[in-house]
Amino acid sequence: MTVVGGHGPPVDPDPLWRHPWVVSLSQVARRLRRADRARPWVLDTLVVVGAVLLFCVPDLLRGVDPHELAGPFTQLPRWGMIALQAGLVLPLFVRRRAPMTAFVLTAAAFIVQWSLLVFLRADVAVLIALYSLTLHSSLRRLLWACAITIAAFTFAVVRIAPLASVAEIAFFLVSAMTAAIALGLVVRIRRSQLAGLRDRAARLEIERDQRMLLAVAGERARVAREMHDILGHNLSVIIRLADGGAYAVRVHPERTAEALTLIGETGREALNDLRRTLGALRDETGVPELSPQPGIADVDALCERFRAAGPRVSYRTAGEFPADRGLQLAAYRIVQEALTNTLKHAGPDTEAQVSLEVVQQQLRIRVEDTGPVDAPLPAESVPGHGLIGMRERAALYGGVVRTGRTPAGGWRVQTELDLSPQRTP
Repeated sequence: MTVVGGHGPPVDPDPLWRHPWVVSLSQVARRLRRADRARPWVLDTLVVVGAVLLFCVPDLLRGVDPHELAGPFTQLPRWGMIALQAGLVLPLFVRRRAPMTAFVLTAAAFIVQWSLLVFLRADVAVLIALYSLTLHSSLRRLLWACAITIAAFTFAVVRIAPLASVAEIAFFLVSAMTAAIALGLVVRIRRSQLAGLRDRAARLEIERDQRMLLAVAGERARVAREMHDILGHNLSVIIRLADGGAYAVRVHPERTAEALTLIGETGREALNDLRRTLGALRDETGVPELSPQPGIADVDALCERFRAAGPRVSYRTAGEFPADRGLQLAAYRIVQEALTNTLKHAGPDTEAQVSLEVVQQQLRIRVEDTGPVDAPLPAESVPGHGLIGMRERAALYGGVVRTGRTPAGGWRVQTELDLSPQRTP
């Protein structure tokens, strides 16, 4: 064991799991598991065939009384031996689909065999059935299987007591039973751990995909909100300026150039905003060209553009505004959307009042107009995308947008944004 750089946990220079033999065995085991999942009956058949070849055939060829245990064992005819061997081995074919059934049948054949005082090497089938039950059945059934095994082995020890030491035979049988159960538990725990790891990996992959989808949806919503604010505001101003310019051609020709100049400035500002919003999405260099987002300091210029489109806009501020760029952008967009709705629904002949005040730990935003001359106000029960966008921006700073008609017949939009540094977005 060595330590890299003198820090951290010790590093094994030759970990066992990287040994070529272990890697090869792991690959073979994975292939066998895939083949077993595809055709489980093949492995069950191989287990039965292997038990017959290793433990049944030698007894049929050499006899039932081994040289190591000379004594009064019962000599059965060949068909009797085959019947007992079949009772011990054949239930192993269903050891995974019905482990308790296979174990009970094997244990019953074992008890019948020793009641006749017959020695068979196929008795190892009891241990195989016990291992399979430990691996595939419930722990409650395992307790019953242990009790049955102890009873069967005790009966075998009693029957073989005149031929060998009871302590040695009991120790051997208990050790064999413990080894079978321990091996089954180890494999079961390992499989459970691997299944847990696979499940956790699958859940993490699903969570990763969900986070990616949520991030994409959030980014789309953010871009859509910015696009709505930029296009909705600037196009409304451009349309009103164009209408005013068309009217000025007939009444005040000298003001046509002023209207066209304002249209050009508004269009260029909208184009710059679009480039800033979309630049990060399609920039291939990884370093998009960015410019500062608008803030509270730009509200004055915003009101000036609306004045050029017709409405009479008064703007008032009070208090010291925070330097948080996100909060300033939210305030700017709320005012922009409210004035855009004023221009859209109340027309160019309305009068709007905009106020931004810092009172204690709140930024209060209020936009109120005198209403349209001959057009209905927007319905309160049918919020559009602009109102939804305002509410989402306000919610990021603990605010709630309230809208409604004023006593004078106009429309009011107001909200309070939380300036506390402990706010929860």
